[in-house]
Amino acid sequence: MTTYKTFTIQELRRYDGETGPMYIAYQGIVYDVSECPRWHAGLHEHLHFPAQDLTDEMEDAPHDSEVFSRPCVKIVGRLAEDESK
Repeated sequence: MTTYKTFTIQELRRYDGETGPMYIAYQGIVYDVSECPRWHAGLHEHLHFPAQDLTDEMEDAPHDSEVFSRPCVKIVGRLAEDESK
């Protein structure tokens, strides 16, 4: 069984690819997208920045959540629930 790190939204924001890996979150899962060709510029399709929870943006994407099963996408953790809600 794999144990994953739990990231707060503040911790996720550190992974913007500037000095290390690029992480994004979707539906509570944190993914490393550093090796994905469409993220290499640090901006996905001129619309999405790394180091963010992109759950609410999937509705406007031209693809569905199957993109998270691509070989370049790695699960690295889970996103802590927002306790301020």
